[in-house]
Amino acid sequence: MKNFDLPAWLIRYLSFVPLVIMTALIMENIFTHQAHQLPAVNYENLLATLPTFLAAIISKSLIVIVVVGIICMALVRLIF
Repeated sequence: MKNFDLPAWLIRYLSFVPLVIMTALIMENIFTHQAHQLPAVNYENLLATLPTFLAAIISKSLIVIVVVGIICMALVRLIF
């Protein structure tokens, strides 16, 4: 496998897979759905997501993102 080269278009296509997976996981937790109804917003998860997203933009460090997310979710659950 070390000597196997993938075409550039396939490498570019595969580079978007982690982003798509993370977006799907985040959207699944922010929006809830029930049969025969429009999706509703889960405000607790949304409130925890916004500062975590900001920390991700600023730090670009996975440990910072995880710690900020855990702290934000704990605070949201403590308050609400």
